Amino acid sequence: MGFAAYRAWTTGEDSWDPNIRDLTRQGATLYTVQLGLNLAWMPLFFVLKRPIEATVDIAVLWGVVGYLTYIWGKVDRVADMRQAGVGYLNDWNTKDKEVPLPPEGKKDTKYVDEKP
Repeated sequence: MGFAAYRAWTTGEDSWDPNIRDLTRQGATLYTVQLGLNLAWMPLFFVLKRPIEATVDIAVLWGVVGYLTYIWGKVDRVADMRQAGVGYLNDWNTKDKEVPLPPEGKKDTKYVDEKP
């Protein structure tokens, strides 16, 4: 995503079209907002133990990233495709990333016991 941001910024700022330059600056603002939302999630969830606020943060983050992808798609198609490329390269499938839970009653140090 960082390279997509760099590419969209450099491509957009070098454009002769003032609308493209405006979209580029709007995208840069959205990129900064999404970085802040990303940064805020972990303290909200893990430190402050506020799952509702953390869920709202993630929902807003999804919206910002979706709109950012839309805007930068207008600025630079390659930057747009780089953001979607991660999903494509993983075949839009994360099932192979799942870790099975240990059998009932068996303690395994590889898993976190979330019960107090």
